[in-house]
Amino acid sequence: MLKTNISPHIHSKESVQRSMWNVNIALLPALAASVYFFGVRSLWLVLISVITALISEAVMQILFKKKVTIFDGSAVITGVLVAFNMPPAVPFYVPIIGTMFAIIIVKHLFGGLGNNIFNPALAGRVFVMFAWLPEMTTWNIPLDPAWIQQFDILNFRIDTITAATPLAINKLKGMEGLISEFGSKAAMYKQLFIGNIGGCIGETSALALLAGGLYLMLKKIIIPIIPLLYIVTVFAVTSAAGQDGLFHILAGGLIIGAFFMATDYVASPFTMRGTIIYAIGCGLITALLRLKGGLPEGVSFSILLMNSLTPLIDKYTRVKIYGEKRKK
Repeated sequence: MLKTNISPHIHSKESVQRSMWNVNIALLPALAASVYFFGVRSLWLVLISVITALISEAVMQILFKKKVTIFDGSAVITGVLVAFNMPPAVPFYVPIIGTMFAIIIVKHLFGGLGNNIFNPALAGRVFVMFAWLPEMTTWNIPLDPAWIQQFDILNFRIDTITAATPLAINKLKGMEGLISEFGSKAAMYKQLFIGNIGGCIGETSALALLAGGLYLMLKKIIIPIIPLLYIVTVFAVTSAAGQDGLFHILAGGLIIGAFFMATDYVASPFTMRGTIIYAIGCGLITALLRLKGGLPEGVSFSILLMNSLTPLIDKYTRVKIYGEKRKK
């Protein structure tokens, strides 16, 4: 057993339920952005994932003879984040299975809330990504109303347009090819910041995610050190490698991962030194996977890998008890 924390402990009036619902509130801007850019199907993906999470949570708590606490907000967060990590046109069975894996396997088979080693939503996303790779890597771009009107005049029906994500284009064509897709670097930054790009439904709008992240920091639900060090590390490493560091901040799942998943209370370190190591480790692995990996993105894998190292990080960065003597 790895014992990582020592007494005395400072008690807070903040409850787990209140913290969880504050996280759900912080995710609302990104939800609104996903519906705006990708249509009502994004809302259906989120609703299906949340309902699956609540049912799975209740069933597992009944099976393990625990108090049913489906309204504490934790299962809702998992459902929302699983959906946020899905492409817009993914079949509905994919987020359902991903959410069931997150709640049943990653959360409850490890002991329930407060005992999970990995972030459940990320683990669910990675599971379905390996199981249904084509469905999880078919990306849609937001539809321009002018295009839709032109096709309606020609008596064609157009539901969606598939295209590569900015990270994938950068991987294949480089920054010059990526800028040519947007017309200019300024236009690229603008679209990335607003969210008018292809990608998972909850990761494209940096503006909406930053608004949610700021809310969490103001409410003191998360500490800024993890998201800031994570993002700064990715920026520094990608810039040192000769790439556009700002692009790597705005593109892909870095911002949602840094603010909403790397900050998981249970799967991140308790100590301050450990937190710094953890955040920098997430950033280094993300940057290396983006620069050298076969896939264009690396956020999910980097956070899960650092989750697995959290117990060891806590063990070796544990604060020494006053008067404690080191054992031989």
